[in-house]
Amino acid sequence: MQIDGIASGLKTKDLIDALVKVAAIPKTLVANRITDRNSVISNLQSLNTALQSLTDKAKAAASSTSLARYTASSSSEAVTVVAGETARAFSTDVVVDTLARAHAVVTAAGDASAFAGPFSLVGADRTVTELPPGGGSAADLAAAINAAKAGVTATVVPGGRDAQGAALSRIQITSTRTGAEGAFSLHRGTAAEVAASASIDVSTEPGAAVLARGTDAVIRLFAGTAAEQVVTSASNTFTGIGDGIDITVKAVSADPVTVTVTPDAKAQSDAASAFVKEIATLLTRIDNGSKATVAAPGKTTTLGVFTGDSTVRSLRAALASAVQSPVDGVSPSTIGISVDKAGALSFDADRFAAAMAEDPEAVQAVFAAVSARVQDTTAQYSDKYDGLVTQRITGQQSEVKTLEKQVERMDLRLDMRRATLERTYAAMEVRLSGLQSRSDWLTSQLSALTPSSK
Repeated sequence: MQIDGIASGLKTKDLIDALVKVAAIPKTLVANRITDRNSVISNLQSLNTALQSLTDKAKAAASSTSLARYTASSSSEAVTVVAGETARAFSTDVVVDTLARAHAVVTAAGDASAFAGPFSLVGADRTVTELPPGGGSAADLAAAINAAKAGVTATVVPGGRDAQGAALSRIQITSTRTGAEGAFSLHRGTAAEVAASASIDVSTEPGAAVLARGTDAVIRLFAGTAAEQVVTSASNTFTGIGDGIDITVKAVSADPVTVTVTPDAKAQSDAASAFVKEIATLLTRIDNGSKATVAAPGKTTTLGVFTGDSTVRSLRAALASAVQSPVDGVSPSTIGISVDKAGALSFDADRFAAAMAEDPEAVQAVFAAVSARVQDTTAQYSDKYDGLVTQRITGQQSEVKTLEKQVERMDLRLDMRRATLERTYAAMEVRLSGLQSRSDWLTSQLSALTPSSK
């Protein structure tokens, strides 16, 4: 119960609030520290995420082929070329003799009972798959073939009509893969009959046919020379024609088709520029977060979220050193990676292109070495277990937990302080009320003792 100035006339509630507010000043200071620490933690976590991303990119850039960018071309639409990361400058002539085809068979036309079993599928490797017995219709046999999952698919197709006008059906069976290894045959008979050569190949029956024979694609390299070489493929794609170079043939070509792989200077420069820009962005972020804005006289100076943070400051120095330190006596600036006197990282595309044109292997070596140093640095600071920034975040989080417990204790003390003040002022009002009542009684008694005047 609060008795607000009943006897004293004071605004005791306002007085109590004011006194509690004064007592809460230390709590407010601690709460402000928690807010500041949480802001630091949030920015450190974001920085750590960026460092981890840069670590992954630096690992890729540290590869000995990280700058491998090539343009592939062909002199004919009959052949397409793809150059991978391990590709090198390359040129050769290709003659396309055959394309890869999938084996396909169509049965003779039959009525609803013409496809009664037993049937067996025989693969190119002479593996026999006996089909379970079913009804005599084309649909029943096609379903059994598909259910066998023997590397072929079956589809029922129209087969015309017989002399009585009844509908007939055929089954077209096609290998699921191209090449000679996908060849097959469908036999009337059990697996034992196939083994004993007592079965009948349905493609040899009257009205049946082999629509396409499973064949490999065949090309010739160095055609017309003593080094002529025949290369086959179960598909129309040939891998490893050169280091990291694949070709796909689309049509037979008796005339040689020239396939060429040349370095893509622009793509190489863009790859290096993108990586350097990633580092420069991170350094700029650290710089901006470490600035202190000096205010005018009488105003408050604003500190950056990383201002005074020794861990972030050492990270910045380590990254700058990793980027600008010489590699075996060669400065990264010779390949266009430089840091100006203000500490800003930049990339000179023209210088990089000139260096690549002169000695691409040397440029790759310097770039990979710089990337490896960046990877080591970012990993040292961002490792999820013992990274220096990770430990800094953990330390800040631990401090916030301590401060939050401190605030909880302060809240309890403030509640107790308010309760004590409320009791004190309530007791004061009760006491004053009692004194007021006694004073009124004494006044009335004194008035009774005073003689009346006429």
